Amino acid sequence: MGGEPVSAAPGPAPLSPGPVSVPRLLVIVASTRPGRVGGAVGDWVRARAEESGAFDVDVADLAELRLPFLDEAAHPRLRRYEHDHTHRWSAQVDAADAVVIVMPEYNHSFTAPLKNALDFLVQEWDGKRVGLVSYGGLSGGTRAVVALQPVLANLGMLGVHSNVEIAWVAEHVSAGVFTATERHERALAAQLAELAAAAGAGASAPGA
Repeated sequence: MGGEPVSAAPGPAPLSPGPVSVPRLLVIVASTRPGRVGGAVGDWVRARAEESGAFDVDVADLAELRLPFLDEAAHPRLRRYEHDHTHRWSAQVDAADAVVIVMPEYNHSFTAPLKNALDFLVQEWDGKRVGLVSYGGLSGGTRAVVALQPVLANLGMLGVHSNVEIAWVAEHVSAGVFTATERHERALAAQLAELAAAAGAGASAPGA
């Protein structure tokens, strides 16, 4: 027949990509001692995590959080919390996809406030990836890391391969600012990359 060819109906418009969600990284500063250098090291970690663009960064400074010694009557695995400070801490940890703990070494181990903060919760820690940034004198906090690892494993947290160890940390802090060496920068970049990959950086938001 000699009629004009019939054009095909236009197909559906291509779907636009959904919003991109980045994982939330909780940086825990474990030292509460006046005059500490942990705040400066924590600021460096936070800044590098933000600069990476791979995370929504939150900071829990235990010196500011001021958790009392564990004061909940029910076992923390039940999540039957009575106190506001526990509810706030639970919500902050629960919202995180990954954790970096910035920690000194005290007497071949980690700090009491860190152990207390960990002991407040159970389910909120389970399955979270965790990186460790330790500091101290000659050992760079490695003995504190060794002491902490079984605690994290018992809570169901999953370590990464790249830890950051800062020896003679006081030599790298001036006027409240930590100045990292190239080795420190490489180690932290590797840790953050591993955490981002494990926590699902760049995944589409639910419902997208």
